[in-house]
Amino acid sequence: MMTLKHIFRSELQVRLLACLFFLLLSALMSSNTYAADIRVSVDRNPVSVDESFQITFTASQSPDDDPDFSPLEQDFNIINQSNSSSSSWVNGKSTKVVQWIVNVMAKQTGSLVIPAIKFGKDVSRASSILVADKSSKKALDTNEDLFIDVEASPQNPYIQSQVFYTLRLYTKVNISQARLNEPELSDAVIERLGEDSNYNTQVNGVDYSVTERKYAFFPQKSGKLTIKPLVLTAEVLVNNAQSINPFFNSQMSKTKRVESKPITLDVKPVPAEFKGQHWLSAEQLVLKQEWSTDVAQLKVGEPVTRTLSLVAKGTTVGQLPELNTTQTSEELKAYPDQPVLQEQKKVEGLIAFREEKIALIPSKAGTYPLPAIEIPWFNTQTQKLEIAKIPEETLTTAAVATQPEPAPAPTFTPLETTKTDSVAIADSYQNTPIWLWVSIFLALGWLITLIVFLRKRRPKAEVWVEDESEINLKAAIKNLKHACANNDALAAKEALLIWGNHKFDTNNLGALSGLCDARLRDEIVLLNQTLYGKESTQWEGKKLFQAFTENKARGAIKETVDKSLEPLYKL
Repeated sequence: MMTLKHIFRSELQVRLLACLFFLLLSALMSSNTYAADIRVSVDRNPVSVDESFQITFTASQSPDDDPDFSPLEQDFNIINQSNSSSSSWVNGKSTKVVQWIVNVMAKQTGSLVIPAIKFGKDVSRASSILVADKSSKKALDTNEDLFIDVEASPQNPYIQSQVFYTLRLYTKVNISQARLNEPELSDAVIERLGEDSNYNTQVNGVDYSVTERKYAFFPQKSGKLTIKPLVLTAEVLVNNAQSINPFFNSQMSKTKRVESKPITLDVKPVPAEFKGQHWLSAEQLVLKQEWSTDVAQLKVGEPVTRTLSLVAKGTTVGQLPELNTTQTSEELKAYPDQPVLQEQKKVEGLIAFREEKIALIPSKAGTYPLPAIEIPWFNTQTQKLEIAKIPEETLTTAAVATQPEPAPAPTFTPLETTKTDSVAIADSYQNTPIWLWVSIFLALGWLITLIVFLRKRRPKAEVWVEDESEINLKAAIKNLKHACANNDALAAKEALLIWGNHKFDTNNLGALSGLCDARLRDEIVLLNQTLYGKESTQWEGKKLFQAFTENKARGAIKETVDKSLEPLYKL
């Protein structure tokens, strides 16, 4: 039979083994969780077999060890390599970027694999690059020390479609104080893409250093459009061979001016088969929507947010159409926010982004169908017309369950006390122990003492006096109400400016409208157009003050909810 000592020892061993198991499991999970993610990119793709290019390895944290680039030597000649590290602290978060840049030149043509590189226990991902034969590269009939080559693709685009414009500066001498003008094309939007790339190549058997820069052109009208030549003015450094003293053999310079060739684009108009209201051409386009909650389980009076987003590659953000064109009814009120517009200028082209958020509030139970959203667009990759679509959506709203009315409190009818009851009550008082009466007496005395003590310690009520700014704010709101009732646009503007200065520290209607919700913003813009527009119109202030009241009510509700929340951490 096992003793208590043996049982305790066995239980202790089991607990120790369990602790060791969990520690080992945590170590394995942490090693997988904190493994460095190493991304691989090249400065351009494709490249020629006689051109050098850069392979960049980027990590968001320090890898396990230094990299081993020997696997690259199978298909590439390593020219040089360098590494850099940078850290930043933004919004309370620390970010780190570690980079290794390797300059290589391909040994052969074809689709070559950039192998996975080991950084100790961490490993980068494999990628590929297309290497073309040097004979396929456009021949350059020149032996100049310094020249510019430009090209545009495609040269016969559709109107408002993206055209890549690439310039390459070839040098085999040292230059300084170089000045290069920007490309010019009338009736076109021009955007510079990414950073310059530098590499080495050969032209007619001569080694050159190349600086490559890319632009995106978006012609805004059809017909023949000519891109003007680029002009480079630079100081070319030459050795002063005629210097008498070799210790002072300084370099001299001479000014040289080179010019590129002009390029003519033949821009095609919108295809006749395109029937959409808004012409949009892009390489890729993605349209999607998100809901803040389940649209099949909505309740009356509770808002739901619909988020519409459109991402397009190969177009500008100004060409993206409005997404929320649905007309809602009085039973389903819509409050749209300001759209979010963004552009990313990458080497592979321009990426445009548009996002719209709409708050929908149903005022009665039922179903609310939302029609489908269709965005017709022209695919420049396939040269075909396509339609991005969000199917029809139906909102189902249920009535809010009402609380049942409380039952009426029961009424008690006093009963007549009979003589027998009086005798029973008297007997109960006589049979009560003496200690119970003493306890009741002491409790009453303690209660009276506590009341007297609290009355003496009660602080005097503070008298709250409104400051001057609060008085002015209330007066401004009162003046706004009076001005809106009398349709006095100028007085309404003055009252709004006083209110905006107090709430947001702003002194003009344009800035104030951007700080309010959608409905009040639209009414302020309408007021501004009435005051300063070219055409004088009759202004009605009823809608503005109604929107102002709703904006103020929503702000008060939000502030009350925020104040009622408990802090995340209690000190």
